[in-house]
Amino acid sequence: MKNIRFIIIISLVLLFIIPSYIFAEEHAKDEHHETKENKFSPGDFIFDHIGDAHDWHFLTINGHHISIPLPIILYSEHSGFHAFWSTKLAHEHHYKGFHLDHEKGKIIEKVHGEEYLPWDFSIKKNVMAIFISIALMFWIFISVGKAYKRNAGLAPKGMQSFLEPIILFIRDDLAKEAIGEKKHERFLPFLLSIFFFILINNLLGLVPIFPGGANVTGNIAVTMVLALFTFTITTIVGNKNYWQHIFNAPGVPWWLKIPVPLMPIIEIMGMFTKPFVLMIRLFANISAGHIIVMGFFSLIFIFGQMNVVAGYGISIVTVAFAIFMTFLEFLVAFIQAYVFTLLSALYFGMATEEHH
Repeated sequence: MKNIRFIIIISLVLLFIIPSYIFAEEHAKDEHHETKENKFSPGDFIFDHIGDAHDWHFLTINGHHISIPLPIILYSEHSGFHAFWSTKLAHEHHYKGFHLDHEKGKIIEKVHGEEYLPWDFSIKKNVMAIFISIALMFWIFISVGKAYKRNAGLAPKGMQSFLEPIILFIRDDLAKEAIGEKKHERFLPFLLSIFFFILINNLLGLVPIFPGGANVTGNIAVTMVLALFTFTITTIVGNKNYWQHIFNAPGVPWWLKIPVPLMPIIEIMGMFTKPFVLMIRLFANISAGHIIVMGFFSLIFIFGQMNVVAGYGISIVTVAFAIFMTFLEFLVAFIQAYVFTLLSALYFGMATEEHH
């Protein structure tokens, strides 16, 4: 058993840390190769790794970028729809009047010397990562569902035994407690979907090689959409008592409602503050973890520019801290999925609570 645990720990280190170190080193070499006069920029290095992209970059060897091309779909008011692979715009190339502005992260169209922004419907890195995570969820849950039908009455095995405690925990200790025994089932599919979607993308974001490496839950647009789902469901299912507490809260002195509707204003602000908090919490926690890890790697090249020996010396401390942060992010991946699901369940419970 001890040998198995040791092998698992070493495998996690090799899976999460070593590829990250190699990619960080190759990225820094590439920046140094492109222009020797410019110094290593930690900010560009970090935000390049946590940002979105039109291709899925692996590494750079001797100035050659190795990446998976992704489809670019554009609509131009001047030339209509265009669809092509991202390789057409790689290495500062122009294609049909389009080029990729790396500083802005946008595709620019040049027509008669004037620059325009076309409508961009491209399948970028984060979108492709979302498709991959959704495919994983379909594969996992359809397989587990079929296994339950096939092995009805038998003890769960394999993936069943791993997922069953999590599903029962979300149902019994989260949904039932927050929403109630009678009404929790209608919200359970959403709560399970949102939990596993966030968890899978959090975990894939820790893996620096394909199909991982995308910062999906660290993208504020993604967390905003997830929060909007919770806000929309809460608003739709809100019963008479929920809206009464917002516009005419019982037990509140009349002078807080008339002539200035102070309490209704505060309650309405709270309606929008709750999903905003959901959005920011998930985005900030996941992004912060990635930024800290990449910041540690940046120290190697910052010290290496001053002195080669200092660069190698600080790398020992940097890798140690990066290993610690990776395991901490692994824990945070579960915590943030749980917190988002718990708060969503609490909001649903408040919206459907009956009058006492």
